[in-house]
Amino acid sequence: MKLLIVLMLAALPLLCYAGSGSGCQLLDDVVEKTIDPEVSLSEYQQYLQEFLDSDADQEAVGEFKQCFLNQSNETLQNFDLMMKIIYDSPWCRAF
Repeated sequence: MKLLIVLMLAALPLLCYAGSGSGCQLLDDVVEKTIDPEVSLSEYQQYLQEFLDSDADQEAVGEFKQCFLNQSNETLQNFDLMMKIIYDSPWCRAF
């Protein structure tokens, strides 16, 4: 389960495209909901429901969101900044 969470974290920046944000509105929305402490665990799981095929997927997404809910606002802001830096990087613009 922890491996799946790590893979989800690693995959987010790899999906970026040229332009501001990721270039993919769905990805931008998922990242925003992931780091938003006002989005509850159940709201997050419901938002991603169409992409979840099993109870294991549901549990993994729940653990993923819970990791962010356990973080301070400062950490969440730093994660958001990191994502913006990644999106604006020359490596991302190459895709």
